[in-house]
Amino acid sequence: MTSEQVRSAEKTLSAGTWTITAGAVLFSVLTVTPLVERVTPDAWDWTAPILPLVVDAAVVIVVRLDAVVARLGGDSGRWPAVLRWMTGLMTLLLNVGDSALKRDAVGVVVHAVAPLLLIVTAEAGLAYRRAITNALERIERSRAAEAAEREQRVRAEREHERESREQREHAAREHAERLERERAEREAAERAAEREHAARIERERLDREADMRREQREHDDQVRRETQQHADALRREQQERAERSRPAATARETAPHSAREQSGQRPVNAADAVVNTAVNSGPRTFTKMPESEARTYIRSLREGERTVRQLSEDTGWSIGWVSARVQETREQEVTRAPQVEAMF
Repeated sequence: MTSEQVRSAEKTLSAGTWTITAGAVLFSVLTVTPLVERVTPDAWDWTAPILPLVVDAAVVIVVRLDAVVARLGGDSGRWPAVLRWMTGLMTLLLNVGDSALKRDAVGVVVHAVAPLLLIVTAEAGLAYRRAITNALERIERSRAAEAAEREQRVRAEREHERESREQREHAAREHAERLERERAEREAAERAAEREHAARIERERLDREADMRREQREHDDQVRRETQQHADALRREQQERAERSRPAATARETAPHSAREQSGQRPVNAADAVVNTAVNSGPRTFTKMPESEARTYIRSLREGERTVRQLSEDTGWSIGWVSARVQETREQEVTRAPQVEAMF
């Protein structure tokens, strides 16, 4: 049963109680007034209705206050019960008094109906109201418990939804961070690969240029050796020709001494001229690398890959200059290592 149905029953009880009370009061006034008039002086007959009205007013007060106290779920104590029974007995006695004095048993029974009904209705109504109040309290407690349980369930669902949302957001953040980290690592790896590729290409270019310069130097050395050999062969030929012509010069003793000297020196000078020309001639190409390219070439090589003498031959610079550049490269590598570690 719902609380609305219980309240509807309470309204029915209240309406019925007040209907019985009004009827009993009206019947009591009409029944008691003649009795009071017979025992009251004629001059005071007009006061006869006062007594039943006072008694009935007490009955109304008892019924009304008992209803309020019962609705509040309280207990009014002993004196309200005494007042309730006293007013009920007074109403009963006043209503049956006239018939009892006349020894009219039927009249006593008839006039006792309304007071007894009022007394019993008051007691039953009080019990009903207390039962209804308890039922309403149980219903309210049940509703409050259901509401609390529903609220707790809703709160638990909200908490679960919030935790789920936080977990999803946390997982999304971790996924985004992982993707960002992977992207950064991939870009760093790509940049490192690009730098390594560029460095490898630069080393290959410098190696090719060094090989070309070395081959050019070897070619120049070979040309110089061949030229020197040719000059030496030409000098020997000139010397042999001079030695063969020396007896003829000795036989011409009558010739002027100056002519003899010229005839003996001109071939030699000619041979020397040929030798000098042969030595200084031949293809001469650029054999010394520019300073910026030489520095880049030295930095591109790993330590210990080539010796200082080989680097000097590759670049065309002196061993002392190459040693200084190698030391500078080594110091720069040592300085760059802590900075790279600090970045990671």
